[in-house]
Amino acid sequence: MSAPGRAGSPGRAGSPGRIVPVGAADVLTFGETMVALRGDGPLKLGGTMAVSVAGAESNVAIGLARLGHTVRWAGAVGDDEAGELVLRTLRAEGVDVRDAGRDPGAPTGLLLFEPRLPEVTRVHYYRAGSAGSRLGTDAVERAFAAAPPPRVLHLTGVTPALGAGARAACARALELAREHSVRVCVDVNFRSRLWSREDAAAVLRDWASYTDVLIASDDELPLCLPVDLGERGERGERGGPAGRAGRGDQAGRGDQAGNGDRSGAQIADQAAGLLNLGVREVVVKLGARGATAYTGEGELHRPARTVRAVDAVGAGDAFVAGYLSALLDGADVAGRLERAVTTGAFAVASRGDWEGAPTRAELGMLGAGDGAVLR
Repeated sequence: MSAPGRAGSPGRAGSPGRIVPVGAADVLTFGETMVALRGDGPLKLGGTMAVSVAGAESNVAIGLARLGHTVRWAGAVGDDEAGELVLRTLRAEGVDVRDAGRDPGAPTGLLLFEPRLPEVTRVHYYRAGSAGSRLGTDAVERAFAAAPPPRVLHLTGVTPALGAGARAACARALELAREHSVRVCVDVNFRSRLWSREDAAAVLRDWASYTDVLIASDDELPLCLPVDLGERGERGERGGPAGRAGRGDQAGRGDQAGNGDRSGAQIADQAAGLLNLGVREVVVKLGARGATAYTGEGELHRPARTVRAVDAVGAGDAFVAGYLSALLDGADVAGRLERAVTTGAFAVASRGDWEGAPTRAELGMLGAGDGAVLR
């Protein structure tokens, strides 16, 4: 069941020169969304916990829906009250969950947030054997068959780490996206508690040839490169492929653009390697230093927006939502980065994975100044 009025409206324009079919979503995504319990101190001491939901893909879905985009989420939950909470929350946020599945043989996953220091939070996962980890290719095929192809398929590196079935579902989604000429966005989102860097690289390197927009932190780029280039990147060596795409055409060398600890030139070499594999945009998240986008026309850096940091959890997903939102709107790379660092800043300034995601009308609020009261 979708939220009223969220499905595509007649004549809605897509990317330039393309008319999106009636009922086509802007974005299709899937993955595991769990019930999230957030404490206010060490877990072993007990106390109260706030109940919400969280998942990388659904965080992006909510962020996009708040910005006015139509989004379908095709994940799986258990046939339990926790699963109902997940679906109810996504519906309330305007995300279309008609393609979501209920698994009577597995529970909805659980995660616990344990704040230990003002800027350090431990996350405990309870997702082994969960409904989300048992997602299969049939769910993806149903989602593509149920409605016109979306404008964008969004995947993360979290889902394939959940198991062989979920990994196969992602591979099938990439095949279907190619068959239907659907743009693919991949957020690497490496989770060391779910799989090793070696296992992640074995999967993500195969994904690169399907990917149009790759979003990663600087230390995740080697996971997506061919073995020789990836190993060189892990060791911190220079010497990427020749013929870097338009270096310096927009913002100069990466080390001049604020790429911090790792050499900006090294990051640019790795991004160029991905561009040479067919990726159209490589967007590198640099945390408090902002983000840099690499395309065939060059590289462009955008510093982070300055806000009072409250909770960094979910900031990467909010960044992705902002970038995709601007891309769907037809903005140029500068506009995409600007919206991405803005939505990321909203997440950092708010508690929760997605609760602080802005609406389109709120995007300008960061310029209101400290202590501003908007009446």
